[in-house]
Amino acid sequence: MAEAKLLSIQQIAEHNTAKDLWIVVDGQVWDLAEFAPAHPGGIGIILQFAGRDASQPYNEVHAPSLLTKTLTSSKLVGTLDTSAISDSWAKPPPQQNPKVQLQNERPPLFTLLSTHDFESVAEKTLAPKTWAFYSSAATDLVTHRANQSFFDRIWFRPRVLRNIRTRDTRARIMGQEVELPIMCSPAAMAKLVHPDGEKAIARGCQSKGIIQCVSTNASFPIEDIASSLSPSSQNGPSPLFFQLYVSKTRSASEALLRQVWSLGIRTVFLTVDSPLAGKREADERVRMDDDQQGIPMMTGVGKPLNDKRGGGLGRITGSFIDEGLDWSDLTWLRKHWKGRIVLKGIMCAQDATRAAEEGLDGIVLSNHGGRNLDTSPPAILILLDIHRNAPHVFDKLEVYVDGGIRRGTDILKAICLGATAVSLGRPFLYSLNYGTEGVEYLIDMLKDELSVAMALVGITSLDEAHPELVNTNDVDYLVPTMEGHPYARKRTRPLKARM
Repeated sequence: MAEAKLLSIQQIAEHNTAKDLWIVVDGQVWDLAEFAPAHPGGIGIILQFAGRDASQPYNEVHAPSLLTKTLTSSKLVGTLDTSAISDSWAKPPPQQNPKVQLQNERPPLFTLLSTHDFESVAEKTLAPKTWAFYSSAATDLVTHRANQSFFDRIWFRPRVLRNIRTRDTRARIMGQEVELPIMCSPAAMAKLVHPDGEKAIARGCQSKGIIQCVSTNASFPIEDIASSLSPSSQNGPSPLFFQLYVSKTRSASEALLRQVWSLGIRTVFLTVDSPLAGKREADERVRMDDDQQGIPMMTGVGKPLNDKRGGGLGRITGSFIDEGLDWSDLTWLRKHWKGRIVLKGIMCAQDATRAAEEGLDGIVLSNHGGRNLDTSPPAILILLDIHRNAPHVFDKLEVYVDGGIRRGTDILKAICLGATAVSLGRPFLYSLNYGTEGVEYLIDMLKDELSVAMALVGITSLDEAHPELVNTNDVDYLVPTMEGHPYARKRTRPLKARM
């Protein structure tokens, strides 16, 4: 193999446009002109470092191996000549964030008592953009708030004088035994919270016997996440599921599915509620490259990540998703995936019925954490919708609830109402603030809360959970009673203009 060509900073700096775009990462010079337009995070962030060293921002979000696995060797044009690096080259561009100085240090992990404590610490200690990205939801946050508040409107009907000395929180998800009926929801770019990102979550979930569903937009390649698990995972079913956003370039999704299958993962969650991102104003307001001290955006070469709509990471990172996906594409998916398929993002009984008719293995009742269509129904209300209008679905596939779960009591309410398990997203991201130890601590906390709730309701096994243990009267009037609207009808003729 020929020795890599040494390139001076002056030579590299000349390649600073969208059509002629070089960047330096860890001393290697890469030609990204062809790749940049397809970058899931948008071309803007790459253009900001065109002709410059992008090592720091790259390593904050991506695994070191990603470039070599994504690009062909022909795109490696040389190595940086470090013998004549100037002060101006070493100085970060003006729009780059300096290291965030935390307003408050993280309190000791043992002082945290609930998921709300994890959230409070995250709000105070995460970088402003990271907090805005993960905590934000669509427009007026109505659905985001309802996801949690509707659990509070469901009351228990406890049974007493039961022998509850021992309790068993174990459950089965897609045939796999888990220590409690929860999963870690897929979430993008967890490395924004902690350097180990999804790898730290994977280790924590594995050690506590639950399943992690890895996002298409994870910080690390799926093989890196899988390889971070302990060797014990090779002796049984994979503790990982995979979440798929279908790309406009179908061949890219097909290659990804092959890679996932080769790692022993056998369940794919196909996200169907996000053909595009909702308007997340908190995410848009915090500019991707402004820090809390107000450093202005760069006005030099290239097009910045922020645009006239704002700096929404959710909007930018979803630009590759195929907006034309429909039910007929399940045929395409089955051609390229022989494992189990779960639809993530079902919001009504009609679509749950369709999923059962299509022979799918499961559905996730979810409104994407309230991040897309505001005033879409809270997840627990969708569960009641299926009970009233399509009860046969529970006999056909597994039903998961994702949205608003913050307590062990929330988990138990969903199980009592027929859910196979629940899934949590933001709480895991906030616990990641403490690394793998924080993830493990969160799972232990939820397990303890669930066990106590079971005891006080009067059951010792989740097999004993049933709808008679809960009172849903406070929300029953909001559950649809039929497929159509009870009285409004679609207009069948156009309105005539008045003269």
